[in-house]
Order: sequence, then structure tokens, then C-alpha cells
Amino acid sequence: MAASKQSLLGATLLIAGTCVGGGILALPVETGTAGFLPSILTMTLAWLFMTLTGLYYAEANLWLSKGAHVMTMASQLLGPLGKYASLILFLFIDYASLVAYNAAGGTLLGHFFEKVFGLPIPRSTELFLFAILFGSLLYLGTKVIGRINSILMAGLIAAYAALIGLGITEVKASMLATLGFKHAPIALPLVLTTFSFQMIVPSLTPYLNRDSKAIKKAIIFGTSIPFAVYLIWQAVVLGIVPIDALGEAFTQGSAATEPLRIALNNRSLMACADAFAFFAIVTSYLGIGLSLYDFLSDSIHLPRKGIGKIFLSALVLIPSLFFAIVYPRAFLVALEVTGGYGDTLLNGLIPISMIWVGRYVKNLQGPLRIWGGKRLLIIMALFALLVISIQTANFL
Repeated sequence: MAASKQSLLGATLLIAGTCVGGGILALPVETGTAGFLPSILTMTLAWLFMTLTGLYYAEANLWLSKGAHVMTMASQLLGPLGKYASLILFLFIDYASLVAYNAAGGTLLGHFFEKVFGLPIPRSTELFLFAILFGSLLYLGTKVIGRINSILMAGLIAAYAALIGLGITEVKASMLATLGFKHAPIALPLVLTTFSFQMIVPSLTPYLNRDSKAIKKAIIFGTSIPFAVYLIWQAVVLGIVPIDALGEAFTQGSAATEPLRIALNNRSLMACADAFAFFAIVTSYLGIGLSLYDFLSDSIHLPRKGIGKIFLSALVLIPSLFFAIVYPRAFLVALEVTGGYGDTLLNGLIPISMIWVGRYVKNLQGPLRIWGGKRLLIIMALFALLVISIQTANFL
């Protein structure tokens, strides 16, 4: 049965919402030294790669019975090795993302205390307070977090619109003319994380009645919306903040709103930048935290009540808080690692391997077949290996 237009719109927005999160705050910092045009070319490569791997997940999911999720898909198509690799990578991506957002959220909280109360607080205290204030919401359960997240998402959209609307008048076209192409590849690992949505594809196929055309449209349109959002955001930040300031933010591991706040001499814009950063970080933190909470609950069979809820919340919050405190550049480093290793493997090489095995080893047939054949699969795999090598070189 064909999916309704309402379902298609819902699926498209769900994909877009999954992509757009706290990673947007790192984009201009990571790509700033390359310049506007090179950063857009980097984004285009990441968008194409992640859109295609999302389509690969959809093709593979439609081979299997209704309700098959990533671990089931990996187990049936790639065997025990694929299953356990997917499990480890899922945990790796979620924990690394929580480290990043805890680090950025703590910094924001520190600015708030200093601005409102004139009280500077140590970095470790900032991070601890953020984890307690927002991490404790996990204890309240999915329904409460869902309602809170809806309000925060509305705030995120409003803050973005206000920031772009006010900021566009401050953009200097000459600052968008920088062409540092040699710096562009370094940003690829992080840029991949800003188009990460593949884990929800198995949930979308039944939502869209396994309608292959609707699934394909939802993925393509759903990733195109973030691309447009990032394009405008990049133009505003790179057109306002000097390259030296972005370079300093990169060294410190700060979010883009930090140098943007310094570059602006406009209280309204500064308030919008702070609000945008807050909503982007908290929505991402809650969404990923809830995903990890549910996953751990199902994996270790702990009840979501009483002492079980407390233990699960601690299991989500304490490791991410520890690494956020230990690493001063945790925000950027954690996102780079998530993209450079997590996304290139779980959202790259694994779906590519699934398609290769399904099409050319098991000869599986389904209602959706993504174009390109073996040649494109090889190119995609080589691209994933290139990103892994870039991330490894960044560490050396």
C-alpha cells in the first residue's frame, strides 16, 4: 500500500530533524580555515555519501521481514561479526556524541552563570551541572522527554530563523572569498556526523508502509533540508567571523557561537546565538541520551523503574561526563571521532557490505534497488576508507 502524503512529510521531517543537531555548531569552526566554497564542496561530498548509505540501508531493510532493525539486518546479512561490530559502533557513536554535547553544554552553562550572577565556575563544575540538570530528565521517561523536546525544537527553529534574519545583514561578501582547498579534507569526518540519520531508516520503512518510492523520496528530501540549513548557516558565520577567530575556536574546541558572539556588536544577535546553541545542544543531548538509555535497557534487561532507572541513567551519564572533563577539546574531538570512525563504519562500510552480500552473494531481490552497481559500491567503500585515514592522520 502506498504511503500517504502526510506520512511522507512526517518521515522527511524526522530525517531532517535527526540530522540537524549540535553538530551544526561545529561546522563553521571545522571548515572555517578552508573558506566558504571549499566547505560547501566538502558538505556536498558528505551529503551524497550519507544519502546513498541511507538508501542502501533502506534497500537492505526491504529484503527482510517487517520490523528488522540494524542489529537484525547486520546479523542476517553479515553474520555474528557484523552484528557485534554494529553493536559496538552504535555504543561508540552514542557515547562520543554525548561527550561532545556535555562539553559544549557545560561551556554554555558556565557563560550563563558568569553573565547572570557574575560567578565564574570551574570547567569540571560546568560539565557536572549540565549533566545533572539535563541528564536527570532521562529518569522521567520517554513521554516527558518527548514533550520537552518538542518545545525545545520549536525554540531551535525560532532561534535559527532570528539568528539568520538578523545576521545576514552583518555578512561581508569579501570574507566568503577565502579558498583554502588544502584545509577542506580535514573537516570531512566531522561533516559526516551532521548528516547522520541512518539508524532510523528501519523504523521509517513500516511507517511508510514499505513503499519504496516514498522511502526513497523521504531520504533524499530529508537530507536536502539539512544541507540547505547548513549552507545558510555557513554563509552567515563565515561571512561575519574572521578566519583567525575561527582558527582559535578550533584550537580551543569551541562551538561556532563563541567566536560569533565576540565578532558581533549586537545584543539581539548575541542573545539569538546563545539561544540557538542552547537549543541545538540540549535537543541533541536528550535525543541521543534517550536512545542510549533505551538501548542499554533492552540489552542488559534492566527494568525502567526504581533502582533500574537510576542505574541506567548513571550508565548513560557518568562515562560521557568523565571523558568530557578529561579532554579539554572534547566537543570537536568527540564529533570528529564519531564521524571519522563511527559514521564511516556503521553508516558507511556496514551498509555497503550489506548491499554487496545481499545483491551479489545471496542474490536477494526487493522492491528498491539503488543505482550504481558494483562500481559505485567500490567508490563508496574507498571514500569511507579515505575518511578513516584522514581522521587517523588528524590524530597523528
